[in-house]
Amino acid sequence: MTSDELELWKQRKLLEMQRKAIMKKIEEEKLKERAEKRNEDAEATLRKLFQGRASEVYEAAKSQFPEATEKLTKALAELISKGELNGPISGEELYWFFRRLGINVRLETQIRFYESGKIKTIADKVRGE
Repeated sequence: MTSDELELWKQRKLLEMQRKAIMKKIEEEKLKERAEKRNEDAEATLRKLFQGRASEVYEAAKSQFPEATEKLTKALAELISKGELNGPISGEELYWFFRRLGINVRLETQIRFYESGKIKTIADKVRGE
């Protein structure tokens, strides 16, 4: 082999390796996009059954426990698609479902009073407004 042939062979190998790396990167991006789309579809499927404060409970769980909520979302969406989970999901049911799994979702709680035709918070009540 002459040096020109060797250089040509090296260039071909380099181009082939670059092409394979680019193809691998494109394939990884496609897989990531598909996984994100499936996750979004699972969440949309689940949200269709939410009733009452279920969306609030779900968002709180998603912000506090993102990994566990994602796994739970996929599992529940699969049950819905199989027809094993029917009917609406209330906020209370979803909250207790998380609790039974050991996921203690903390919800924002506000106590309000109805006084003199106005709704007042505890802070307003203490201030005397």
